[in-house]
Amino acid sequence: MPDVPAHPALDLTADSVTITRAICDVPSVSGEEGPLADLVVRALAGASHLEIIRDGDAVVARTNLGCARRVVIAGHLDTVPINGNVPSRFETDPDGTEFLWGRGTVDMKAGVAVQLKLAAELAEPVVDVTWVWYDHEEVSAALNGLGRIARSRPDLLAGDFAILGEPSNGQVEGGCNGTLRAEVRTHGVRAHSARSWVGDNAIHKLAPALTKLAAYRAETVEVDGLAYREGLNAVVVNGGVAGNVIPDEAVLAVNYRFAPSKSAAEAAAFVTAFFEGYEVAIVDAADGARPGLDDPLAQEFVRAVGAEARPKYGWTDVARFSAMGVPAVNFGPGDPLKAHADDERVAVHQITDCERALRAWLSGTV
Repeated sequence: MPDVPAHPALDLTADSVTITRAICDVPSVSGEEGPLADLVVRALAGASHLEIIRDGDAVVARTNLGCARRVVIAGHLDTVPINGNVPSRFETDPDGTEFLWGRGTVDMKAGVAVQLKLAAELAEPVVDVTWVWYDHEEVSAALNGLGRIARSRPDLLAGDFAILGEPSNGQVEGGCNGTLRAEVRTHGVRAHSARSWVGDNAIHKLAPALTKLAAYRAETVEVDGLAYREGLNAVVVNGGVAGNVIPDEAVLAVNYRFAPSKSAAEAAAFVTAFFEGYEVAIVDAADGARPGLDDPLAQEFVRAVGAEARPKYGWTDVARFSAMGVPAVNFGPGDPLKAHADDERVAVHQITDCERALRAWLSGTV
């Protein structure tokens, strides 16, 4: 007997809401994207206008029409772990707004569904398009499928403009903040807590740093016409040996979200100076991305959506395109505040609105 697929084939002739529900019902927690990637490849196999390239559990599909400009449109296939929120279902609020509920509906399978439908149907867009659906976005940056492609096949990501389908409430969010994690470490001397005066409490030594953090007011920085709100916060405190021991070491983990006008190196210098007198180690840092909204393609896209561009406060993979010299924005259905939530859900009208705007722009009918 031939092998029977574990999930029904994707029907890309269906509406984008139906496609969203279908791919949400295929679990694809980071590291388990293979079955969904297989379905994507099979669904696009009949699209003769697309060249299909498989890279691990990432799928690249591109037109080669010889257009003067190329746009890269990308979305990730993986989700954070499921917590009783698969299979998906429809909900209707008292005001009549219909939602699709379930893991991945916001982050970001609704955006992927819109992209898949348009990839299959738009045989002659006004620009060449490279569609990318990739793996491992929700975990360590070292595993990120888009990063892997950037390292091994940068030619596949070459373009004049890029769009990430991250949830943005159907609005355009330009660029993104950078992010940095640092560890502020203190040292002391262990002693019995009954004789604390012979020891030196490392946790207490963090008090001035915490006081300074609590008093700090993060800046709002304008970059290319968009106001990016920064943030500098304690996120973890570790220390202590036992309930009757004066601790000899303590570590304060700090997260800095910085405007894309700063480089990661400049952000590291700021954090190191902020905690002057302490032992500071930068354990992770990623540059942000400037909005890139001065590009004509970007301006046309903003007009197609019919809204003013907003800043993206969180870090997204637009930064990878920015590092390659490709201006990029975030655009997708779903409220970012519902990403990763157990009650994750997307307004149905946002899915269809995003499809309509992206279709009009790619078809040149704006």
